[in-house]
Amino acid sequence: MWFAGPAPMRPAVPAGGLRSGFHLERGMTVGLFGGSFNPAHAGHRHVAETARQQLGLDRIIWLVSPQNPLKSKTETAPLAERMAGVQPFTGHGDVISDFETRIHATYTLDTLRALKARYPGVHFVWIMGGDSLAGFHRWRGWVQLMHMVPIAVVSRPGALMKARFSPATQRFARYRIDERASRTLPYRRLPAWTYIKGPLHGHSSTALRLKLKTKT
Repeated sequence: MWFAGPAPMRPAVPAGGLRSGFHLERGMTVGLFGGSFNPAHAGHRHVAETARQQLGLDRIIWLVSPQNPLKSKTETAPLAERMAGVQPFTGHGDVISDFETRIHATYTLDTLRALKARYPGVHFVWIMGGDSLAGFHRWRGWVQLMHMVPIAVVSRPGALMKARFSPATQRFARYRIDERASRTLPYRRLPAWTYIKGPLHGHSSTALRLKLKTKT
């Protein structure tokens, strides 16, 4: 069972009343790469760099979540540790942000609403791996999210078939932008999304956590 109805959102933070910890200029194209990054790995870098190159992004903001509501709290490392772990995988000009902690956001809906209010004129794109698209329909207010920001999905090992037949893919099939036109994605009328294929990278946070457990 999956939920497609509207989800209530908290009031957006006033544009001048939020210290985000980073600066963005009007007209910039900015990728938002959210996740637990528990831990970050080369697969995350692959997704971010693929999106950067295909979309021509000016910057990527790595939004390290305080706690993913779909994941176990007992297996999530402290925020500071996870933020430090992202650093080796970022590109030039990227930002590692605790924005969601700053605004006490639990859901991506609240995060996007606050960012769009704080930075009018910035062209945001949400970045996710194909494995995330497969479970996107479990996100709170996922249909609303598709109407809030363009989404770039980067292929991940083993996720193609699940992503292809996911509720999100089927419901928004006619809004998919051909990969060859992906540079236009940040400026498209919403909803709009693209699936970027390319060389696959096999690292995953789950596998890394299991590997660490076997060593302890």
